[in-house]
Amino acid sequence: MAARSTTSRSKSSGKTPPDATKDELLQYYKDMLLIRRFEEKAGQLYGMGLIGGFCHLYIGQEAVVVGLEAAAKDGDKRITTYRDHGHMLACGMDPKGVMAELTGRRDGYSKGKGGSMHMFSKEKDFYGGHGIVGANVPIGAGLAFSDKYNGTDNVTFTYFGDGAANQGQVYETYNMAELWDLPVVFVIENNQYAMGTSVKRATKSKSLWERGAAYGIPGEEVDGMDVLAVREAGRRAVENCRAGEGPYILEVMTYRYRGHSMSDPAKYRTRDEVQKMREERDPIEQVRKRLLDGDHASEDELKAVDKETKEVINEAAEFARESPEPDPDQLYTDIYADVAPQDA
Repeated sequence: MAARSTTSRSKSSGKTPPDATKDELLQYYKDMLLIRRFEEKAGQLYGMGLIGGFCHLYIGQEAVVVGLEAAAKDGDKRITTYRDHGHMLACGMDPKGVMAELTGRRDGYSKGKGGSMHMFSKEKDFYGGHGIVGANVPIGAGLAFSDKYNGTDNVTFTYFGDGAANQGQVYETYNMAELWDLPVVFVIENNQYAMGTSVKRATKSKSLWERGAAYGIPGEEVDGMDVLAVREAGRRAVENCRAGEGPYILEVMTYRYRGHSMSDPAKYRTRDEVQKMREERDPIEQVRKRLLDGDHASEDELKAVDKETKEVINEAAEFARESPEPDPDQLYTDIYADVAPQDA
């Protein structure tokens, strides 16, 4: 099998910036705002003691998953790590079910037994939420293998962070994915910090996506604060996979505003650094500005969108609080799948 070349598609390559219709921009705005308001509410509930265990918020990174979902189609799969609430909402999972799972309630997506890091929806082709750093990456390749085996043209979006990019199983997976031409998009959400360690202190590589060159995997770096740039890169990646050309790597340069988890005070960076990103690069504000500058929406219309979004989130929080906790006799259920015996 001839090796494929890896080519960079830098955001500074001089290409015409991607464009979008009014309806597309408004939908991206709504989708990102839903994630932002959901995460803000989750942070409040955690502070009230209604969410236990770990809770990793996605605030600041909304453009990544919303942009890539805009490049997906029915049947495409997604799998991610523990910073996963945004991915769930972006693929269409009900905020009520997600919030109920965060609070450990029976009406949650994993019946209150998975919590923040471990919930799934087969109906939405969402395969988790995984708490072990990098462990979801080979599973994502396995999901892609199933599509190749079954002869579909679907792809799997396998998300992981800059910290996980240094894990050995990632490179074992790269090797097998390229060897078998698996339709998997490896999405490195580079939010600049692996827990409290800056990526500049954790690796000598100038970029993370270029490590795929050793396996012949093409890829590119993407401005992860621009939902349209992410969408366009996502389209290139899925086109590569659907054409039978094997895996693709997207290193999406993004930024999280909050700590690694709710217990992290994030003292390893300055307030000025975070504030500068909020003021100059916020993904939601960029789309908001496009809507206003293009006369696609008025200030009052966008305020109404925010009001409606907050109402949806408040309803989800109330639903979660009213949902009962799982019965103790459910502790050992849902461990094994019921599989019908095969005919001899």
